[in-house]
Amino acid sequence: DSYVDASQPSAPAAKVNIVPTKANSSEAKLQAIARSRWNYKIHLLYVRHEHKECLDLIEQVLSEFNGMCEYPIYVKALIKRQQGRIQESLQLFQAATALNPHNVANLKQVGRSLYLLGKHKAAVDVYDEAQRVSATEDWEIWHNKGLCHMYLKQYDESVECFRSANDVQRHDTTYRQMGKVFTLQERYQEAIDVYLEALEFSPDNPELLTTVGLLHLRLGESYRAFEYLGNSLSVDPRDAKTILAAGSIIQDHNDMDGALIKYRVAAVKTPNSAQLWNNVGMCFFGKRKYIASIACLKRALYLDPFEWIVAYNLGLVHLTTGQCASAFHFFSSSINLKPDFPASYMYLAVTLARLDDFENACAAYERAAEIDGGADFTIRLNYAITCHNQNDVARSKEQFAAFETAWLNADEESRAADPDVETQAETLRRALGL
Repeated sequence: DSYVDASQPSAPAAKVNIVPTKANSSEAKLQAIARSRWNYKIHLLYVRHEHKECLDLIEQVLSEFNGMCEYPIYVKALIKRQQGRIQESLQLFQAATALNPHNVANLKQVGRSLYLLGKHKAAVDVYDEAQRVSATEDWEIWHNKGLCHMYLKQYDESVECFRSANDVQRHDTTYRQMGKVFTLQERYQEAIDVYLEALEFSPDNPELLTTVGLLHLRLGESYRAFEYLGNSLSVDPRDAKTILAAGSIIQDHNDMDGALIKYRVAAVKTPNSAQLWNNVGMCFFGKRKYIASIACLKRALYLDPFEWIVAYNLGLVHLTTGQCASAFHFFSSSINLKPDFPASYMYLAVTLARLDDFENACAAYERAAEIDGGADFTIRLNYAITCHNQNDVARSKEQFAAFETAWLNADEESRAADPDVETQAETLRRALGL
């Protein structure tokens, strides 16, 4: 009965689940300890910014354990990103995620690398996965998702993400980005409301105060703007951006010397700011110091050759000093950079008229009027004066009638902005016998 016929097929063996013994469990623990024994040293070298020594140690550890160490790979990816090798860092973060798919930190870094590579849709998908894995609401995930949606121009989703981030934990940077989204949509009042809410949380943040001031300035509320810019300067009296904005308001109120004092302080911090030298140049223009004005504006143009307002201002100064060929060059450059600014066409037309090119001057006036839509009465007045000077009386009367219509529709502030307009209009009216 105990005989077994080896030639006969035996019955299929039953599946046996191997239960890890105490010895196997201890061995796994020892391996885990061995893999992590250099983590403290890697962290120490990384936070000290001793990246070369850190990478050498990481390579040694990865070689010893066949690349199966999560933390060294993670730190190596962080270093590669800081060195600007974003694609390489992404691959390393993905390798760390493969070793530990449930580590939210790895997923967040994968999303961050995709964001830096401009792959915003893929980054959103990774952040969604990170939220699914995460046991708690994470401010960083919501905030970074909002940034991705902003660059995808999905502004409503972006705002919702930023609001969710603030619900988890309020941060100045989240408020700033939410305000930026509203600003991109030209919803300036909503942007101001967001920044004011941020100021309740962080009342002494100079960047927030400056941003609110600049938005009020954009809305034409100069006094409110100056109030917030002043509060910002009381916190950080040497912030160049704030000084530049405050100086521009002072300059708009024709206090050129006061503005120059502000700009002198800003020039110490930002000597290579094209906007600063542009404003300084226009201060000298207001003081009728034309050579100094041209010198400053040409420095601004050297620092930022694609800034249309600098070319436009250089055109104005050269036109004022009678250098019409140079004025034509700068107005043409300004129009090429910003083709939808009607005043550039108007002053180009004035320049062409002085260069005895009447037909092209008329074409430039027509283009200015077309873009403006009839709101700027100075375009029609200058057009009428140019036609009168060329003895085109019929066209001059037509443009003067259009000027009077625009003048009647303008508000009091616009009419009072330049007293010379009324004088020139009355002189032309008498010359045309109207």
